[in-house]
Amino acid sequence: MVEIKVVRLDKELPLPEYAREGDAGIDLLAREDALIPCGGGRVLVPTGLAVAIPRGYAGFVLPRSGLALKHGISAANSPGLIDAGYRGELKVIVLNTDSSSDYQIKRGDRIAQLVIQRVEEVAWVEVDELDGSDRGGGFGHSGR
Repeated sequence: MVEIKVVRLDKELPLPEYAREGDAGIDLLAREDALIPCGGGRVLVPTGLAVAIPRGYAGFVLPRSGLALKHGISAANSPGLIDAGYRGELKVIVLNTDSSSDYQIKRGDRIAQLVIQRVEEVAWVEVDELDGSDRGGGFGHSGR
């Protein structure tokens, strides 16, 4: 288990926690109320948390399935990437895809989930050609 240092910028909100043992995503809470207009409205919602993700790891902010299914609420840049060097407040760009209903976020609502994963750094090796197949021509070209 990796330890993540966290600063609660809003002491009245609880620390995020896993809903169930073994879950990958930790629910992120809204620090403020926000009204997200229908038809593609977007709002930047603060979470009240700042974290220190260790080098070799990254955070990925993902939508919550229930909000997406029931209300058309998603994360606009999903997955949102949190690099190990970022120390500011975590914020989520919340998107309303519903064509006719605005969506009201209340302070303390679960708005997204955070997954912490190990990531590898790469070193580019320039070559004249690549091994293997080009898979026949492009995106989706490997079959149905």
